[in-house]
Amino acid sequence: MFHRIRRRAKNPSETQGRFAENHAQMQGQVPPGSGVPAPEPEAAEPAAVVDDFLPPELRVPSHDQVDGRMMPWAQPLVLDGEMAACAECGAYRDWLILSTRGEIWLRCRAGHQQQETRIDTAWYNRHAGPATGTYATFEDCLHHHGY
Repeated sequence: MFHRIRRRAKNPSETQGRFAENHAQMQGQVPPGSGVPAPEPEAAEPAAVVDDFLPPELRVPSHDQVDGRMMPWAQPLVLDGEMAACAECGAYRDWLILSTRGEIWLRCRAGHQQQETRIDTAWYNRHAGPATGTYATFEDCLHHHGY
């Protein structure tokens, strides 16, 4: 079997022969336009300046333009195997989770706030949905979420 493979390898195939012939014919040829300087581009009229940004009422502020974000969390919040509860009234569900300046705060329905160190901003970003609006004041945002 191996002697047939070696015999076949000694003689070039028909395709290899055609390639060698074409290569020999093209050896002395130069592509058209080679060595000729490229024509100078025509001076175009300056394009009109168009504001391609969204109108101000449709723009979403970036993370550094807002003081914080908040989302409702209706079910009990279980962190590290234990349920989070309000330190003042004992509420354990229906939270408003606030993310501001790299800190996470929990606000119960009664209006008590406590910092939650077991949650970080990455956790908040994973669980928060898209922003439903921007508000001028903290109270406006609380009112929007029904607190």
